[in-house]
Amino acid sequence: MIRVREVSLIGNDGEQLGVFPTQEALNMAEEKDQDLVEVAPNSSPPVCRIMDYGKFKYQQSKRAHEAKKKQKIIHVKEVKLRPNTDQHDYDFKLKNAFRFLESGDKVKVLVFFRGREIVHRENGQKLLVRVTETLEDIAVVEQEAKQEGRTLCMIFAPKSLKKKA
Repeated sequence: MIRVREVSLIGNDGEQLGVFPTQEALNMAEEKDQDLVEVAPNSSPPVCRIMDYGKFKYQQSKRAHEAKKKQKIIHVKEVKLRPNTDQHDYDFKLKNAFRFLESGDKVKVLVFFRGREIVHRENGQKLLVRVTETLEDIAVVEQEAKQEGRTLCMIFAPKSLKKKA
Protein backbone atom coordinates (compact mmCIF):
# COMPACT_ATOMS: atom_id res chain seq x y z
CA MET A 1 0.00 0.00 0.00
CA ILE A 2 2.99 2.32 0.44
CA ARG A 3 3.57 3.99 -2.92
CA VAL A 4 6.84 5.91 -2.41
CA ARG A 5 10.35 4.78 -3.35
CA GLU A 6 12.08 5.49 -0.02
CA VAL A 7 10.91 5.54 3.58
CA SER A 8 12.48 6.62 6.85
CA LEU A 9 12.36 3.49 8.99
CA ILE A 10 11.83 3.11 12.73
CA GLY A 11 12.41 -0.25 14.39
CA ASN A 12 9.99 -2.14 16.64
CA ASP A 13 11.72 -0.84 19.78
CA GLY A 14 11.61 2.81 18.61
CA GLU A 15 15.17 3.19 17.28
CA GLN A 16 15.85 5.11 14.04
CA LEU A 17 17.11 2.68 11.39
CA GLY A 18 17.59 5.23 8.58
CA VAL A 19 16.26 5.71 5.05
CA PHE A 20 15.59 2.53 3.05
CA PRO A 21 13.95 1.66 -0.25
CA THR A 22 10.34 0.62 0.37
CA GLN A 23 10.83 -2.97 -0.83
CA GLU A 24 13.83 -3.48 1.45
CA ALA A 25 11.85 -2.08 4.42
CA LEU A 26 8.99 -4.51 3.64
CA ASN A 27 11.46 -7.41 3.53
CA MET A 28 12.94 -6.37 6.90
CA ALA A 29 9.46 -6.30 8.44
CA GLU A 30 8.62 -9.75 7.03
CA GLU A 31 11.87 -11.19 8.43
CA LYS A 32 10.80 -10.08 11.91
CA ASP A 33 7.23 -11.39 11.35
CA GLN A 34 5.88 -7.85 11.72
CA ASP A 35 4.06 -5.28 9.56
CA LEU A 36 5.35 -2.09 7.94
CA VAL A 37 3.05 0.75 9.06
CA GLU A 38 3.21 4.27 7.65
CA VAL A 39 2.99 6.62 10.67
CA ALA A 40 3.82 10.00 9.10
CA PRO A 41 2.83 10.00 5.41
CA ASN A 42 3.25 13.78 4.93
CA SER A 43 6.92 14.03 5.88
CA SER A 44 9.69 13.72 3.33
CA PRO A 45 10.55 10.81 3.10
CA PRO A 46 7.46 9.26 4.77
CA VAL A 47 8.10 7.66 8.16
CA CYS A 48 7.30 3.97 8.53
CA ARG A 49 7.54 1.75 11.56
CA ILE A 50 8.02 -1.98 11.91
CA MET A 51 5.33 -3.19 14.33
CA ASP A 52 2.48 -5.62 14.91
CA TYR A 53 -0.44 -3.83 13.22
CA GLY A 54 -3.10 -5.82 15.10
CA LYS A 55 -1.60 -4.81 18.43
CA PHE A 56 -1.37 -1.20 17.23
CA LYS A 57 -5.08 -1.12 16.26
CA TYR A 58 -6.01 -2.70 19.61
CA GLN A 59 -4.09 -0.05 21.56
CA GLN A 60 -5.69 2.74 19.50
CA SER A 61 -9.20 1.42 20.16
CA LYS A 62 -8.38 1.06 23.86
CA ARG A 63 -7.20 4.71 24.01
CA ALA A 64 -10.35 5.86 22.18
CA HIS A 65 -12.51 3.87 24.62
CA GLU A 66 -10.78 5.48 27.63
CA ALA A 67 -11.25 8.97 26.15
CA LYS A 68 -14.93 8.24 25.52
CA LYS A 69 -15.38 7.03 29.10
CA LYS A 70 -14.06 10.33 30.48
CA GLN A 71 -16.50 12.46 28.45
CA LYS A 72 -19.50 13.91 30.26
CA ILE A 73 -22.75 13.29 28.41
CA ILE A 74 -25.25 16.10 28.83
CA HIS A 75 -28.89 15.15 28.62
CA VAL A 76 -31.81 17.51 28.05
CA LYS A 77 -34.57 16.84 30.57
CA GLU A 78 -38.08 18.19 30.06
CA VAL A 79 -40.43 19.84 32.54
CA LYS A 80 -43.95 20.25 31.18
CA LEU A 81 -46.31 22.92 32.48
CA ARG A 82 -49.68 24.41 31.54
CA PRO A 83 -50.45 28.16 31.65
CA ASN A 84 -52.80 27.71 34.63
CA THR A 85 -50.65 25.26 36.63
CA ASP A 86 -51.40 25.43 40.39
CA GLN A 87 -48.74 26.54 42.88
CA HIS A 88 -48.12 23.07 44.37
CA ASP A 89 -47.68 21.47 40.93
CA TYR A 90 -45.42 24.35 39.88
CA ASP A 91 -43.25 23.87 43.02
CA PHE A 92 -43.07 20.12 42.46
CA LYS A 93 -42.01 20.45 38.82
CA LEU A 94 -39.47 23.18 39.61
CA LYS A 95 -37.98 20.94 42.32
CA ASN A 96 -37.38 18.36 39.59
CA ALA A 97 -35.82 21.05 37.38
CA PHE A 98 -33.45 21.98 40.26
CA ARG A 99 -32.49 18.33 40.65
CA PHE A 100 -31.80 17.97 36.91
CA LEU A 101 -29.68 21.14 36.82
CA GLU A 102 -27.68 20.13 39.90
CA SER A 103 -26.85 16.79 38.29
CA GLY A 104 -25.43 18.68 35.27
CA ASP A 105 -28.25 18.18 32.78
CA LYS A 106 -29.96 20.86 30.72
CA VAL A 107 -33.66 21.51 31.32
CA LYS A 108 -36.23 22.26 28.65
CA VAL A 109 -39.31 23.93 30.15
CA LEU A 110 -42.42 23.45 28.01
CA VAL A 111 -45.71 25.31 28.44
CA PHE A 112 -48.54 23.49 26.65
CA PHE A 113 -51.63 25.32 25.43
CA ARG A 114 -54.85 23.35 24.95
CA GLY A 115 -57.90 24.53 23.07
CA ARG A 116 -58.44 28.28 23.28
CA GLU A 117 -55.66 28.81 25.84
CA ILE A 118 -53.38 29.73 22.92
CA VAL A 119 -55.27 33.04 22.65
CA HIS A 120 -53.79 34.04 26.04
CA ARG A 121 -50.16 33.37 25.19
CA GLU A 122 -49.07 36.08 27.65
CA ASN A 123 -50.03 33.73 30.54
CA GLY A 124 -47.46 31.24 29.29
CA GLN A 125 -44.88 34.03 28.90
CA LYS A 126 -45.51 35.15 32.51
CA LEU A 127 -45.07 31.57 33.69
CA LEU A 128 -41.73 31.26 31.88
CA VAL A 129 -40.56 34.58 33.38
CA ARG A 130 -41.47 33.18 36.80
CA VAL A 131 -39.51 30.00 36.06
CA THR A 132 -36.51 32.06 34.94
CA GLU A 133 -36.59 34.08 38.18
CA THR A 134 -36.84 30.88 40.23
CA LEU A 135 -33.94 29.17 38.45
CA GLU A 136 -31.64 32.20 38.05
CA ASP A 137 -29.42 31.15 41.00
CA ILE A 138 -28.32 27.85 39.43
CA ALA A 139 -29.16 28.15 35.72
CA VAL A 140 -28.54 30.31 32.68
CA VAL A 141 -31.05 30.76 29.88
CA GLU A 142 -29.59 28.97 26.88
CA GLN A 143 -32.56 29.53 24.57
CA GLU A 144 -35.15 32.25 25.07
CA ALA A 145 -38.87 31.48 25.00
CA LYS A 146 -39.81 30.23 21.56
CA GLN A 147 -43.20 29.16 20.23
CA GLU A 148 -43.33 25.74 18.56
CA GLY A 149 -46.88 25.05 17.50
CA ARG A 150 -49.07 24.93 20.63
CA THR A 151 -46.09 25.00 23.03
CA LEU A 152 -43.73 27.63 24.36
CA CYS A 153 -40.31 26.25 25.16
CA MET A 154 -37.24 27.59 26.93
CA ILE A 155 -33.93 25.81 27.59
CA PHE A 156 -31.84 26.28 30.74
CA ALA A 157 -28.25 25.15 31.27
CA PRO A 158 -26.55 24.80 34.67
CA LYS A 159 -24.32 27.76 35.55
CA SER A 160 -21.37 25.49 36.38
CA LEU A 161 -21.58 24.14 32.80
CA LYS A 162 -21.44 27.65 31.30
CA LYS A 163 -18.29 28.58 33.26
CA LYS A 164 -16.39 25.61 31.82
CA ALA A 165 -17.42 26.28 28.22
